[in-house]
Amino acid sequence: MISVEDYLARIGFEGPVTNDLATLERLQRAHLTAVPFENLNVFHRVGVRTDAEWSTTKIVEGNRGGWCFENNGAFAWLLDQLDFSVRRLGAAVLLGGPNRLIDHLCIEVDVDQPYLVDVGFGESFIRPLALNQAGAQDGGTGTFEFLNSPQGLTLTEHDDGVPAARYRFKRVAHQQADFDGVSERLSTDETGHWLQKPFATRLLDGGPDRVTLLADRLKLVRHGALTETPVAAENWDDVLWEWFGMRNPTP
Repeated sequence: MISVEDYLARIGFEGPVTNDLATLERLQRAHLTAVPFENLNVFHRVGVRTDAEWSTTKIVEGNRGGWCFENNGAFAWLLDQLDFSVRRLGAAVLLGGPNRLIDHLCIEVDVDQPYLVDVGFGESFIRPLALNQAGAQDGGTGTFEFLNSPQGLTLTEHDDGVPAARYRFKRVAHQQADFDGVSERLSTDETGHWLQKPFATRLLDGGPDRVTLLADRLKLVRHGALTETPVAAENWDDVLWEWFGMRNPTP
């Protein structure tokens, strides 16, 4: 099993760890910078799992990232080991419209109050969001807000001042194994977007700057300015190595 020290070294975290909001935000930003949100195992059909031993080994020893079940699963394990109060939550992603199926793993962490933390949702908030706070909050990359309903809390991101739904969840604790079924379904659904095109994205230097490698181009956001550079198929692996320090997986 991976050690806490190995994991902290992987994400470049230095200094004391205390159970407070400042440390939690530093850990979240460090993880989002060092560990990509990527779908390469799924895209190349080499298999994924949801258990902590798989995810932490892949991230730390394999110098890889993963999707929500891996990144948030591993980060929840790390926070557990650091004696944070952690609850794994199941969410329904709403980016494609209404959805009642649990297809995302996120994390609730209780320090001075409960916060939502997520290191497995791509371009999203990069600092803990207070779950009991009404109204708009600064997520480090934009303005976020929780809207309550009988179906649960909906995480929204303001788009021109209008809250746009990202995902909905209930604050009910899950076990890591509860996500085995959805991970299997999403990783084998040939019609789903996870298997259509490869991608990898991570923060730069703690954010909000970001690098994203898509199937045909590299996107860089620096100081609020976006640049896009075409990437030919024969150069894709080299660009992946240059910006993410990893290679495509093989069976």
